[in-house]
Amino acid sequence: MQKYIIVNQPEKWTVAIDHISVISSQDYLTNPKFSKLKKARIFNLCKDYSYQSKGYYVSLLAEARGHLAIPTVKNIVDLKTLKLVRIVSDEFDDVIQHHLKNIKSQEFTLSIYFGQNVAQKYKELSALFYRHFQMPFLRVKFNHTTKWNIQSIRAISENEIPDEHKESVRLFANQYFSKKRYDTPKLIKSDFDLAILVNPKDPAPPSNPKALKKFTELAEKMNIYVEIIEPKDLSRLSSFDALFIRQSTEVNNEAYAFARKAQKEGLAIIDYPDAILKCCNKVYMAEALQNANIDTPKTCIVHKENRDSILDITGLPCVLKAPDSTFSFGVKKAKTRAEYDALVTDMLKESDLIIAQEFCPSDYDWRIGILDDKPFYACKYYMAKGHWQIYNWKAKNKNEQDGDADCVPIENVSKKVLNMAIKSAKLMGKGLYGIDIKVVNNKPMVIEINDNPNIDFGVEDAYYGDAVYTDILSAFKQRLES
Repeated sequence: MQKYIIVNQPEKWTVAIDHISVISSQDYLTNPKFSKLKKARIFNLCKDYSYQSKGYYVSLLAEARGHLAIPTVKNIVDLKTLKLVRIVSDEFDDVIQHHLKNIKSQEFTLSIYFGQNVAQKYKELSALFYRHFQMPFLRVKFNHTTKWNIQSIRAISENEIPDEHKESVRLFANQYFSKKRYDTPKLIKSDFDLAILVNPKDPAPPSNPKALKKFTELAEKMNIYVEIIEPKDLSRLSSFDALFIRQSTEVNNEAYAFARKAQKEGLAIIDYPDAILKCCNKVYMAEALQNANIDTPKTCIVHKENRDSILDITGLPCVLKAPDSTFSFGVKKAKTRAEYDALVTDMLKESDLIIAQEFCPSDYDWRIGILDDKPFYACKYYMAKGHWQIYNWKAKNKNEQDGDADCVPIENVSKKVLNMAIKSAKLMGKGLYGIDIKVVNNKPMVIEINDNPNIDFGVEDAYYGDAVYTDILSAFKQRLES
């Protein structure tokens, strides 16, 4: 397996490692050679991992390409989530107190390079933090009140390493990169009560009140206790055995924090943190679908260096998507070159990469509900009145914000559409997904993979009724029993 160290400026990289190529983040993100590479291990040492930066996208696209990345996007997001940092630190508080008990000052900084510290006595503590956060360069600050507390944890760049540490870092790096296996955090499994996360302020909730009521009533008949919880209830999550997310999911909102905490504490989950990370980013999705040879409208990943050539591929009109757009928010249509230029300029201010897609008009989109690799409902979603999308958030009349829907028997859906939906869902792993597919000139094309699809009373359950709810509840039981 080929190994690559990804940095922002290779010419400034000073740590020489045998048998490993050092390349720039720009090259990895934009050179087609790397998107076609089948087996690779990626060590992402970019100076910035902030959301939608190049460092973030290196790890995201590595996963889309099937490359093994350190850190993963999950590791990056975990580090930015203070609540999760505290949860993890509580897990090994005894180890922290034991290793720092002889320090006389009120503050202490632990610098961790490839899982090690320059002082051998902090070897166990450094390895513990690395196993949980998987960051090549990590700095943990502690302060002492009645006991030692974590003040902050952050990834650092190579230029923040003190000169007196660099010789040790070279040694640690060579030891680290010569390994055949790399540590990953271990998760614990558990058992029985179900929390359904709902945000009362959600502008586009994935389940309406009647559907939530159905889940609760049918769960009771199946001997599952259900409680509706809200974002303020994160501290209570440990008292449940399972978590069902029924609020809009984004990497930067509380839904991800709930999913990640649930995963760390061994709860059964729908949807998984990995599903949120992957499905909530259109850049990941575009690359994953392309690598799996799944048909889509002509799709390009747009960045500042190729923006002028995109329309040669997609043509006009062209659909532009922010990487983390959901429910048609952040999805725009450019009818002219001038509109395209203006929209791309604005969108690239928010993200280093965006998506451009060929516009494929149709009367409706298929939505195939997939649960743990099996179709369990099928709907036709029609376009909103006088609009090119299913949702028209600018409609003055609320009744015209979304189009009609028909729920049909799964056996009435063509095999091509069903097989494409199943194959697409498998890219994201087990879980609950809604696969949006257009059929244009008898050719099905995946438009989107949704990690948090609607289950609304009167829509997705219109044909199969209670079975839609009991299938999901049964999936939780299966997770808990296994």
